[in-house]
Amino acid sequence: MNYWLMKSEPTEFSIDDLALRPGLSEHWDGVRNYQARNMMRDQMKVGDGVLFYHSNCETPGVAGVAEISREAYPDFTAFDPAHPHFDPGSTPDNPRWLMVDVRFVRKLKRTIGLGELKDRPELDGLALIRRGNRLSVMPVTPEQWDFILALE
Repeated sequence: MNYWLMKSEPTEFSIDDLALRPGLSEHWDGVRNYQARNMMRDQMKVGDGVLFYHSNCETPGVAGVAEISREAYPDFTAFDPAHPHFDPGSTPDNPRWLMVDVRFVRKLKRTIGLGELKDRPELDGLALIRRGNRLSVMPVTPEQWDFILALE
């Protein structure tokens, strides 16, 4: 089993939105970075754990836990000219972008903020806190996963 941290802007898709669909899956669209896409395509598997991270908000941080419920498939939002994630270079016959489906596991008792994560030497290797890391999808080691959830 792999572990991931996936960033989402809560104004677009939050852990609360996912919680409204207990037992059901929701697609995670809009990933527009080749490195993140490749991780989704090559490494994400059904059952992998996801730390659901709220970004670009008042208190960025880990807000919940989800799991991968469907492996990577073409991101259909890239084909829709009316969608904010539209990419004219991506077509159904030659999709450039992928998405995965996620299923709600639980909301954390509190959001574990970015500042708190940065202050923990145990998380020095966490991709999220590396300078210049702007990926929306990143791997988390089992040790980092356990440590972050223990902060709850």
